[in-house]
Amino acid sequence: MSAKQEIKGSRPVTSVVDDKAPGYSRRHPMPPPTASKRPMRTYSTLQKTANADRASAWHAKPLQERPGFLIRRLHQIHTALFADECSGESITPVQYSILTALDQMGVAEQIALARAVGLDTTNVADVLARLERQKLVRRRVSRQDKRMKAVSLTESGRALLRRVDAGAARAHERTLAALAPRDRARFMRDLTRLVSLNNEISGIIGPLSG
Repeated sequence: MSAKQEIKGSRPVTSVVDDKAPGYSRRHPMPPPTASKRPMRTYSTLQKTANADRASAWHAKPLQERPGFLIRRLHQIHTALFADECSGESITPVQYSILTALDQMGVAEQIALARAVGLDTTNVADVLARLERQKLVRRRVSRQDKRMKAVSLTESGRALLRRVDAGAARAHERTLAALAPRDRARFMRDLTRLVSLNNEISGIIGPLSG
């Protein structure tokens, strides 16, 4: 170590330097090295980048290769097949689902019925009102909870269901007819799994949740 004393006015100033430090120059001392200031990529930034990449990948695909589009088209196809096979009866696929659920459940409260068919209670109440006007279902105050309504099939509702069952079965068969038997079973397993794992996203806890 070397010490050098300088006189500035009347005040002594002592500076101590290490002339053995790496990079030291008596004329031009080098400043101490500093850490590289690279921008930190936060989790939020990485997530946004990943989302943008996924969106770009789907955007590049034609509609005919997107699952949402294909599922909607398949639903349209099945609805058309149902209408064709059940054209002799004034019934929709949703009404058929409700009548089928009631046939399997017996007497059911409207909330339980809504969950069974995967619809919200408001929509189910509207459909039940129409079915009740057609004398196909009966609604009464629940014995367990006076605030709730219990629903059951009438004899007319059961008779309609028996007439429609065969046509609805043909519509299901025609929906899957293009697939080989083994592929049909695999398709139904995959479809059931997709609905089961994503059931809660719709806000309706249906029969395949969990």
